[in-house]
Amino acid sequence: MTRKSRFRASGKNDIWFAGACLVALVVWGIASQADAQEAEGPQWSANVAVASDYIFRGVSQTEEDAALSAGVDMTNGVFYAGAWASNVSFAGDGDTGVEADIYAGVRPEFAGFALDFGVIGYLYDETGALDYDYVEFKAGASRAVGPATIGAVVFYSPDFFGASEDEATYVEANAAFTPADRWTVSGAMGRQFVSSDFDYTTWNVGAAYALTDTLAIDLRYHDTDEHDFGQIYESRAVATLKATF
Repeated sequence: MTRKSRFRASGKNDIWFAGACLVALVVWGIASQADAQEAEGPQWSANVAVASDYIFRGVSQTEEDAALSAGVDMTNGVFYAGAWASNVSFAGDGDTGVEADIYAGVRPEFAGFALDFGVIGYLYDETGALDYDYVEFKAGASRAVGPATIGAVVFYSPDFFGASEDEATYVEANAAFTPADRWTVSGAMGRQFVSSDFDYTTWNVGAAYALTDTLAIDLRYHDTDEHDFGQIYESRAVATLKATF
């Protein structure tokens, strides 16, 4: 059973709504950048990754198979935007094979905190009556504490995974630190709220090593507290090799 099979498809489509939010954030980012004393041009980067599994909030999105993903990001002052795509596979749905995410937001700083306010649109290549597309709003904050960085983030969706009238909220606390050159150790714990029957807690911990300035490997353990939801909710170790340009 996949994360989507728990919800019936609806006729609602959040694409226009997500688009309007993205436009609003673009305007906000441009206005903020225009006020900056030292305006810089946009900075671009791209990434390609291969992973032994695609895990989203503790749940496999590829039925425990390997995933290939790629993305592009742009930053300009406090404003950022990007797109990312990966293969997916959901049990009982042979038509959906690709997920594409588009996102934008602003990352201002306030009183020593790095803030992040954004919107994410999740798009799928499903056919027929299914409607998996949805949008999430994001608000996060992080702060350096000695050699570590600790943070918290909240995501809210008014129509989660195309579910009929189902709102959802995901809250997470996370931390990372660099114990040695090229090493980063990090972990997170979050709670997905959808309804009383389908809420669950997830956590992960792992380490990343920078092989070069552009290539890194990450080994990570994922788990949830609801293995009864299906095999894709069970614990697993995932290896990811990611190149950034």
